[in-house]
Amino acid sequence: MVCAQVEANPGKRWQKVLYERQPFPDNYVDHRFLEELRKNIYARKYQYWAVVFESGVVIQQLCSVCVFVVIWWYMDDGLLTPQWLFGAGLASSLIGYVLFDVIDLGVGRKESGRTRWADLKSTLVFIAFTYGFSPVLKTLTESISTDTIYAMSVLMLLGHLIFFDYGANAAIVSSTLSLNMAIFASVCLASRLPRSLHTFAMVTFAIQIFALWPMLQKKLKARTPCCYIGVTLLFALSALAGLLTISGVAALLFALLLISISCLCPYCLIRLQLLKDNIHGPWDEAEIKDDLSRFLM
Repeated sequence: MVCAQVEANPGKRWQKVLYERQPFPDNYVDHRFLEELRKNIYARKYQYWAVVFESGVVIQQLCSVCVFVVIWWYMDDGLLTPQWLFGAGLASSLIGYVLFDVIDLGVGRKESGRTRWADLKSTLVFIAFTYGFSPVLKTLTESISTDTIYAMSVLMLLGHLIFFDYGANAAIVSSTLSLNMAIFASVCLASRLPRSLHTFAMVTFAIQIFALWPMLQKKLKARTPCCYIGVTLLFALSALAGLLTISGVAALLFALLLISISCLCPYCLIRLQLLKDNIHGPWDEAEIKDDLSRFLM
């Protein structure tokens, strides 16, 4: 690139145009070229506590997977009966349903046009079908080894965490795929429980914690951030307490993981933002900002 060269014709001023022949080389630029240099004009500035607050979504989902695995462990060891799990899950769902309506102030119900009677019918149909097909789900993986079932469950739960909608606008996000992988993992694990009633209670619990619980958390985060923070902390402590009853080492590692995601990762993000150095100037590609849809009619 030729910069600040002596002009061939002192009386001729260089212009940044292509339609006019000028007495300058094609790669010539004048001294004003670097005056238009701008740095990080589109960089987003993060606040530490704001990033910590946003990390609560990841914490919630990790704790959901942890609680699900702990409950399955209790069921498999006979420490938890399916009747108690189903009853507790049903009561929790009812409380969450009422709380969701109170927080939402009925706005979502008015927009969707659904009534409480329609919600009740959908719930009864789901419970009836799940209970009816629980013997099939129980024997669905009899021909597959237990080690393979555990490996598939781990992979499915990891996929659920990877594809879950954490609020980022990315191509990898797929709420449907994430939920399906979680339900698939729950069916695999539930098929290794002693009776079909255990399978029914476990699959029902999986729907509650992987489908309904994130909806309530999303509403709490949008309407009552303080309550969302309190619920997140309580949920994380509950998950850690449950995991501690199974393995102290696993609980310690899980606690370190939660602390790293909620405290260390936001700090690293803030520090790395200081090293960001994107330059912008006249060499950038032109962007058409006008609405060109009228030319496509």
